[in-house]
Amino acid sequence: MQPLKIKIQNKKDLYIKWDDESENLISLEYLRNECPCANCKGESILFKTYRPAQKQKESVEMYQVKDIKMTGGYAIQIIWKDGHNTGFYTWDYLKKLSADQSNGRNHDYDNLI
Repeated sequence: MQPLKIKIQNKKDLYIKWDDESENLISLEYLRNECPCANCKGESILFKTYRPAQKQKESVEMYQVKDIKMTGGYAIQIIWKDGHNTGFYTWDYLKKLSADQSNGRNHDYDNLI
């Protein structure tokens, strides 16, 4: 599964056309809220899970895309206008986010345990 086209649509959605002819539309707000980086979602190291202690304050720029870069042929890196750029969105994760957004599912985690 590889994307054929990735673009920002109407300044509020990420459009993806896949090589299987399927298409996904994911809101930029949902993408940013589901950023998979350790600062946003936490990480697991040696059987211990670390969660971010606080959520960041919202700003208009945090939901605006400055740039999108391909990463290693398996993901994209989104550079947000507020400077955040550490999340790598794999093809599988983008497909999952599209389905989860349609089902109203968020990937919220508890604070640092």
